[in-house]
Amino acid sequence: MSHIEGDLRSPDGARFAIIASRWNPRITDSLVEAARKAFAEHGVTEEAIDVVRVPGAWEIPVTARQLATAGKHVAIVALGCVVRGDTRHYEQVADGCSEGLMRVALDTGVPVCNGVLAVERHEDAQARAGGNHGNKGEEVAMAALEMSNLMERLA
Repeated sequence: MSHIEGDLRSPDGARFAIIASRWNPRITDSLVEAARKAFAEHGVTEEAIDVVRVPGAWEIPVTARQLATAGKHVAIVALGCVVRGDTRHYEQVADGCSEGLMRVALDTGVPVCNGVLAVERHEDAQARAGGNHGNKGEEVAMAALEMSNLMERLA
């Protein structure tokens, strides 16, 4: 019986993309910084990371598709923050973004790691962007490293 899993080593010559929403910048900037730091701590150079900023979470999936189909990145990190408001807009944006990211990953075979926070309150976002729940930017960067390594092993 074989056992295959990825580890936190970046494949040789690998490039990673971070797509981040500009909406809720205090949160998203913290997520981006944590993702970049996690990559750096695992040997990924700044030159091997492309950070792409988009207006909001709704624009992340189409950007991820463009990057994934270009074939230059071994994994994509998606970062954003959607906070519940008084209308259904929250559900539409959060669910549409998540479903779009999964579709990009399945359609292209490029891992797309979802770090788009969908929270009830700004305090919940702060807790997940460096507060008492850690930093989701770091978590998804680590997932991107592991998945890129796994995809290389499975090829």
